[in-house]
Amino acid sequence: MAAQALGRALVSAKWLSEAVRAGRVGAGLRVLDASWYPPQERNARQEFRERHIPGASFFDIEECRDKSSPYDFMLPSEAHFADYVGRLGVGNDTHVVVYDGDELGTFYAPRAWWMFRAFGHREVSVLNGGFKNWVKEGHPVTAELSQPEPAVFKAKLDKTLLKTFEEMMENVGSKKFQVVDSRPAGRFQGTELDQGLESGHIPGAVNMPFSTFLTESGHEKSIEEIQQMFREKKVDLSKPLTATCRKGVTACHIALAAYLCGKPDVAVYDGSWSEWFHRAPPQYKVTEVKRNKG
Repeated sequence: MAAQALGRALVSAKWLSEAVRAGRVGAGLRVLDASWYPPQERNARQEFRERHIPGASFFDIEECRDKSSPYDFMLPSEAHFADYVGRLGVGNDTHVVVYDGDELGTFYAPRAWWMFRAFGHREVSVLNGGFKNWVKEGHPVTAELSQPEPAVFKAKLDKTLLKTFEEMMENVGSKKFQVVDSRPAGRFQGTELDQGLESGHIPGAVNMPFSTFLTESGHEKSIEEIQQMFREKKVDLSKPLTATCRKGVTACHIALAAYLCGKPDVAVYDGSWSEWFHRAPPQYKVTEVKRNKG
């Protein structure tokens, strides 16, 4: 099962380059750049206009979200998602390949991958190594903007892949599912600020920083390495698992890594620490700092 999962969840630059050169990008295969960067650092849309994979469209995570929520990047409604991806030429039978241009290799692409899966789309893959390695390996880029033919996409939210604040609160006592936090160790432990917020973690959570799933080159580690990482953290992939982070983005790296190991049912706590920090009682926010004082 793991090998089959690998084929669906990741595609290589070589595979995609051959598809691009063969003219296969179209109604049956759509390529989406899901890059996002802090505005003071980089402009994702401008960089897309300057160069991108031929035939790709820009998947704007700022647009495809619940804008009424006080928290960043929460899932949009079924209708909003369906309309948005339909305008990008994605139908229910389209194979979607997502990538981003982060220096790590992959950062936001797994979020887009998970969003498609959360809305019932199974034919979605992450470009292994991202745009960084696509360019490094000499594959084609262009500034030409494509105009995909709009498609009809019917979205149905799979609630098993999503956790709410209430479910996370209940789980602190019931421990029905394991919780893995993908933020850097300092933010998990509460020893450094988390983008302006005091940091810490949900009681019972295990820390597996998302960057540890990537090789130095920015590719996904092997299935064997990933399985060993979960074992070392005593995370049982045969049991229910939910991923969390700062705002529901890097948690999707946990979902992707588990999927590669043959576990397709990892849920993501969409609100993550952004919501937990503002809504959970103080005793439900664990920090190393407080323990050290105690």
